Amino acid sequence: MENAFDDLLAHNRDFAASFDLQGFDGVAKSGVAMVTCMDSRIDPLRMVGLQPGDAKILRNPGGRTTERTLVALVLGVNLLGVDRVLVVQHTRCAMASKSERELLVDISKAAGTDASWLDLGAIEHQRLSIIEDVHRVRSHPLIGDRARVGGFLYDVDTGLLEQVA
Repeated sequence: MENAFDDLLAHNRDFAASFDLQGFDGVAKSGVAMVTCMDSRIDPLRMVGLQPGDAKILRNPGGRTTERTLVALVLGVNLLGVDRVLVVQHTRCAMASKSERELLVDISKAAGTDASWLDLGAIEHQRLSIIEDVHRVRSHPLIGDRARVGGFLYDVDTGLLEQVA
């Protein structure tokens, strides 16, 4: 019987054969942390010319600066060498395409059970939410002026970043 993960484990063995990050201390070599969406069209390191080990990458639906994301940024800024934070949302994002209610209805239908209790964090005004999220990071008492923070919109059709905040 084939395991649902056999293909991925085979790829992992190939990856491990040339693995070269052993002994790395986990500090962000470039001083960068990026908060971005979980969308599979986003390649966070390559889109800004970085490599594994260069940056802390935090991904969630919509690329929002949630409470847990802020905790990760506090750790990054204070303990892991982060001095620049990019908050990156993207065009054609599912989280910005419908209202919270519409997304919950879609999930309820797909799951076959009520999902109305779930807090998705749908994005009503994308550019405004980027500005608000950048403010959340900049104004955090354990981050403040310890890191420069920018907000960006990534175009999934051109690969270009536009600075919004």
